Formats: sequence, structure tokens, C-alpha cells
Amino acid sequence: MKVVVQRVKSATCTVNNEVISKIQNGFLLFVGLTHTDTIKEVEYLAKKIAKLRIFEDDNGKLNKSIIDMKYDILSISQFTLYANSEKGNRPSFTDAMEPTMAEKLYLKLSSILENTYQITTINGLFGEYMDIALINDGPVTIILESK
Repeated sequence: MKVVVQRVKSATCTVNNEVISKIQNGFLLFVGLTHTDTIKEVEYLAKKIAKLRIFEDDNGKLNKSIIDMKYDILSISQFTLYANSEKGNRPSFTDAMEPTMAEKLYLKLSSILENTYQITTINGLFGEYMDIALINDGPVTIILESK
């Protein structure tokens, strides 16, 4: 499992010219799953995301988590994080998890962030073409992997 975490001032997800989800300050997550991922990887990365200290404290140090700040998360499914472009110029996506199981684990990540860590988590629309707009804060971008 891979998650790209971007600290944002705002982020929106638009499908068919309609904004379906948006946040102000918080995290924009791009979530990718592979064949071997299970609930164990989801739980591990949910904890990492919730406790990741990439917000400044009063001294300007990255010491505060999204929980400390009481900010929100916009989570976007992103199977292309498992693109393989070793051969040729067109990426292969065979390392990405099949959609039915991927959607279940993707939604479980949001559920854990909401219910275990009390972080408001809003999703994009799984499997749809989405336009994502963001104002990156910093910029701060962290890549988390379960393995």
C-alpha cells in the first residue's frame, strides 16, 4: 500500500463538472493498493497518517499531527501509484489491486481515520475520472508505504 500525503490549505474533487468533496486545511491523500495488501496494511498506514507530525508548532517545528490541528482529510483512490514503467513508455498497472477489493480497503482506510482517530475524512468517487485541485501548503509532500 502506498499513500501520498500532501499538506494542503484547500483541496477539491470534481466529477462531471460538479464538486463532490472539498476540505480546507488538512491532508490530501492519494491512496494506492496492491495485490498483497490486507487490513493489516490499512491499519498500519491509518495510524501513520493520523500521527504524522508535519504541521508547525509555536516554534516553527514540524511537531503537530492532523489530530492536534483538528483538520480534515480528502482521500482519493489512485491505482496509478502502482504503475510499472520499467519496460517501454506505456505504464503497466498489473501491480494494482483489482477494483472490488481495492474499493473495500480504500473505504476501510477512511473508516479507520474517522472512527478510530476522529479525523473527518471525505472521499473522492472510487473508480471515476476525477479532477483534483489543491493548494499545497509548504509544499509538504510525504510518501508512505506499508512495506
